[in-house]
Amino acid sequence: MKINGINKTLEVYENIEIKRSNDIRGISKKDELKLSDKAMDYGIALKKLKDVPEIRMDKVKKIQDEIKTGVYKLDGEKIVEKMFQEANFEKRI
Repeated sequence: MKINGINKTLEVYENIEIKRSNDIRGISKKDELKLSDKAMDYGIALKKLKDVPEIRMDKVKKIQDEIKTGVYKLDGEKIVEKMFQEANFEKRI
């Protein structure tokens, strides 16, 4: 059994590889990243948020003073309302 044309087939594949490597070498563009204004604003906001302390000592001190003097009042309805808001938020996630 004689198979003809194998050399021609190999030549075609070699030419394709040479063309691909030339195409790749010809590319000289550099990657660029352009952020939208909204993304830039978001980044700035995140940086500012990191600067805010997790515990606001001025509020803590005020509440401590109110508790010591006996003027601090808890509103049970507001507490329950906040608890339900938190629970509903977790369900939506």
